[in-house]
Amino acid sequence: MEYLKNPGKGVITDVKGRLRCYKNDWLHAFHSGPGIIAPMAFMFFASAIPVIAFGEQLSKATDGALTPAETLMSTALCGVIHAIFGGQPLLILGVAEPTIIMYSYLYSFIQTRIGKELFLAWAGWVCTWTALFLLLIATFNLCAIIHRFTRLAGELFGMLIAVLFIQEAIKGIIEEFNVPEDEEGSTEEKYHFQWLYINGLLAVIFATGVLLTTLKSRNARSWVYGTGWFRSFIAEYGVPVAVIIWTALSFAIPSKIPSGIPRRLDASFPWKSNSHWDTIVGMGRVPGGYIFAAIIPALMVAGLYFFDHSIAARMAQQKDFNLKKPSAFHYDVFLLGIMTFICGILGLPPSNGVLPQSPMHTRSLAILKRQMVRRKMVQRAKDGIEEKVSHSEIYGRMHDVLIEMEASSPPKTVKQDLTNLRESVVKHDDKGNKKEEFDPEKCVDLHLPVLVNEQRLSNLGQSILVGVAACAMPVIRLIPTSVLWGYFAYMAIDSLPGNQFWERLLFLFVTKQRRYKIIEELHASYIESVPFKYIFMLTVFQIMYLMVCFGITWIPIAGILFPFPFFLLIFIRERLLPKVIPTQHLQDLDSPEYEEVYGHSYMPNDQHRKKGESEGDENEVEMSPEEILDLMTTHRGEFKHRSLSYHHPSRKHHQPQGLQASSSATQ
Repeated sequence: MEYLKNPGKGVITDVKGRLRCYKNDWLHAFHSGPGIIAPMAFMFFASAIPVIAFGEQLSKATDGALTPAETLMSTALCGVIHAIFGGQPLLILGVAEPTIIMYSYLYSFIQTRIGKELFLAWAGWVCTWTALFLLLIATFNLCAIIHRFTRLAGELFGMLIAVLFIQEAIKGIIEEFNVPEDEEGSTEEKYHFQWLYINGLLAVIFATGVLLTTLKSRNARSWVYGTGWFRSFIAEYGVPVAVIIWTALSFAIPSKIPSGIPRRLDASFPWKSNSHWDTIVGMGRVPGGYIFAAIIPALMVAGLYFFDHSIAARMAQQKDFNLKKPSAFHYDVFLLGIMTFICGILGLPPSNGVLPQSPMHTRSLAILKRQMVRRKMVQRAKDGIEEKVSHSEIYGRMHDVLIEMEASSPPKTVKQDLTNLRESVVKHDDKGNKKEEFDPEKCVDLHLPVLVNEQRLSNLGQSILVGVAACAMPVIRLIPTSVLWGYFAYMAIDSLPGNQFWERLLFLFVTKQRRYKIIEELHASYIESVPFKYIFMLTVFQIMYLMVCFGITWIPIAGILFPFPFFLLIFIRERLLPKVIPTQHLQDLDSPEYEEVYGHSYMPNDQHRKKGESEGDENEVEMSPEEILDLMTTHRGEFKHRSLSYHHPSRKHHQPQGLQASSSATQ
């Protein structure tokens, strides 16, 4: 096979490419100054909260053998290693939902065979074999296969994780009404029926409250209330703020309620358990047959980690981010193998690249870089205006700013990035173009390309903060478990927008007469380019495939094979689907990029035509008189009188007297 040629070539190439940038990876961070703290803090909260939630889920699945403390320690350890030695420092590592699923299967399999006291030791062997497979994948250049996973597989995997999140949230809330399995038979007052019922109702309130507030905060930037700084703060830190607020509210319950209601996290410090630190000793007590039996789950875990890690790396390095430094897919998988082995012998669940934190990290650094470049460019331009130099000279000074800040990029690349900016600035030297006044701020805002502050410090800093959080168990134990169930539901729902599988699923429920509403808004390009029957066929196929994958997760032992169907999708996508869906339409539906087009009016001239008047017409739409009135009136029944803005050119000489008087007074 072509992949097997030149073993180690991919890893060596990646290492050489990143070594050339390694010094700049640190210098760019220190040149950022205090501004680097913002993305660092943002990623800490974005990483720590889901890891704590996954830790609680893992604690339930393993009867407390692994807790939030271990998931935090693993995330911190792997994050620090990757930030210092990793190829792509923008990639964020953490214990993810697939790891929780796999460890749940490992525990349920081994506890009835060699005993749960050897669970971590046997998991250590699984990690050892997994590490070996990952090293082989990287060494023999098999990482190139990741490019054969299309949007079809990625979105199916994302939908499966969303369904599992919802399942976990529902199961968690239901369990709040029942006595925990490890407390069955207890006569404590908090487990009496009436108090269990109150605990369950409080869980519903807190989980729903967290879900609604976090979803609302995600759209804070579009609010009409508050300053821009406040809206940005809520949009970026609304999730941790919601967790803190609802945790605080959980202490506002009456004092007559028994202690233990609502239920809170039960997590201890990782160093209080001796079972973790002697895992490597326990590995020697695992029977030989089970050591080799660990190869089977290790194959699944290796495939799962490779898929999840590589997809996260691809999302963190999307073409639209305009990154200047090379990727390192092979080397990062090689390093992932080493980190998996280290976690295994320490009795920790391994960490790998995670979504959506990885692209969120890149985006936050793009915002930081844009602020830095914009500030310097605008200042240089204003200095040039005061000195009354030519606009060509002003552009030259703005160009020098980017040359100084992009030391690792060749000047030719910088020149290409600033092509639009140059044209916008230099055109003001044209004698025939004196009507438009040069505004440096507006010019930079319109034409500055996407730039990312590619460095290692923000990743290192957030990983250290996660490690500090592992030492703050007394604070973390204050969080009600129901808050985490609400957070699980939030993660599921928040992952759906942008998933075209989900959007096509909703599109199936839009009647033919109401599709004009989709066309009139911003919509995916395939809606206009692909016939509905092919959209229907692919979506139904994905629904059935999702049901199969979800069904596999319910099989007690064979459930560990749930990653296998995603690798089978490569064959299905390349060989079977093109036989039932034309290649061009399949390419539009499975495009590697998320393509959208602006909406346009699709309403016929006569909106009030009678039903059946143009039956069979593809342009037939459905709009009742009541719906038209809803569009024309307010909620209290007042008609909306619409007219052009007073700033519109055609209304320049028709301002109301009040506005004219105001304008005159101002002048």
